[in-house]
Amino acid sequence: MGTAGAAAAAAASVAAAASVTAATASVTAANPATAAAPPADAARVATAGPVTAAEPVTAAGPVTAAGPVAAAGPVAAVAPVTAAAPVTAADAVTVTHPATAEPTPPGEPLVPLHRNRDFLLLWGGSAVSLLGSTATTIAYPLLVLALTGSPFAAGLAGFVALLPGLLLPLPAGALVDRWPRRRLMIWCDALRALGAAVIAVAAALHVLGLPLVLAVSFAEGALTVFHGLAAHAAVPNVVPPSQLSLALSRNEARGRAAVMVGTPLGGVLFGLGRAVPFLADALSYLVSLTGLLFIRKEFEAERSARTDGMGAQVREGLSWLWRHPFLRTSTLLVAGSNLMFRALFLVAIMLATAVGASSAGVGLMVGFAGGGGVLGSLAAPWCARKVSLGALVIGANWAWAVLMAVIALSRDPFTLTVAYAAMWFVGPLWNVALGSYQLGITPDRLRGRVLAAMSTLSNGALPIGSLLGGLLLDSVGARNAALALAGWMVLIAGAASLARSVRATPGPPAR
Repeated sequence: MGTAGAAAAAAASVAAAASVTAATASVTAANPATAAAPPADAARVATAGPVTAAEPVTAAGPVTAAGPVAAAGPVAAVAPVTAAAPVTAADAVTVTHPATAEPTPPGEPLVPLHRNRDFLLLWGGSAVSLLGSTATTIAYPLLVLALTGSPFAAGLAGFVALLPGLLLPLPAGALVDRWPRRRLMIWCDALRALGAAVIAVAAALHVLGLPLVLAVSFAEGALTVFHGLAAHAAVPNVVPPSQLSLALSRNEARGRAAVMVGTPLGGVLFGLGRAVPFLADALSYLVSLTGLLFIRKEFEAERSARTDGMGAQVREGLSWLWRHPFLRTSTLLVAGSNLMFRALFLVAIMLATAVGASSAGVGLMVGFAGGGGVLGSLAAPWCARKVSLGALVIGANWAWAVLMAVIALSRDPFTLTVAYAAMWFVGPLWNVALGSYQLGITPDRLRGRVLAAMSTLSNGALPIGSLLGGLLLDSVGARNAALALAGWMVLIAGAASLARSVRATPGPPAR
């Protein structure tokens, strides 16, 4: 019974980490912007004073200024350039990449990311809380199995924990764009810590029952939806635009490492006592909360009062996403690959067993996959600088299709493990590049809602993939199931290659 529950929990956490997700944002500048070369990222540039450039300025959205805009080169923009004073230029101002955060004031040196106090507090607190929550992902089904002896009850607990991720993102995104994001995250951490502590105390006192476990797991899942949307939307307000890709790669590595370390940690802590992993989880949320209290920067731009209802706000986010063909298409591609990844985890375990891997070997395969994800996260900023976004999206899907075929045809544990880890390596390359682009062009006031819209569309395939994996294994066996998933990825890669909106995306930022 315990092994079945552990496998179910590992499948949920690992498949979620392997799934490809994307991010969002926009930019405003409160001070005059001066550049000796074109900015690397800039979708919408708004300044309260003159904009002066010694070389062409590049942007993907409108350039707005309260003072004169002067440039040594011609002025050419994809969107209108408007100013309260005359616009003069000897050459062109071109905009291709959005600026996403308030730029470093002129004369101030750019602070390296590893010395950015606010980012380190946000990143470190989230890393600790992710480790705790990943540990409880394996502990919850083990706890339910110990309480009830029913695999169905363990599966029900996992379903209830994932349900908020399907039901709540759209309204949560609207509220994330309405409420102060840092304060919202603090409340989420406080309430999640309380919920985990309640489970720990009830387990220690031997008064814990299934209804309480289901109620707390649903509440924790709901709070995690709010916390995750707010945290992701906050990143461009904490780091300068030139460091956005690097910051997202660090976040990606954090998530991959949490899965790699937290899953076995949860089993070890549960072995020490039923209450132990939940007590550790409560403490991890308090660490995150403490870090948030010491962050100085605000997590959102200044907002105007909203008078429209939540339904109108949700529709605004969906409409904005639908009007951007590349983001719309990439979200649907993510949904297709998520379906494959969710089904693949169970298929990979069955294949590994079929080619002679022991239980320990299966664990090593998952561990190596997590390591591949971490390495991909570290390589992602370099890749985002060197490869155009369209080429990266098409290339990632074809890489997954080829690697899926290698997995399906593998006859030994070594080949299977290397191919599976390589699939995890590719995921962060996509996530970071796409996330940087999305955060760069989405206005701050819409970030939560656009993130929620993309999450709802892309993650809606996860439960379908889980069911599909089980059905394929039951009906055609592990190897044929893997071949079917490889065929599915060929279709997804072909769709990416034929999509005009993907081929027309911008190249890497100018340096």
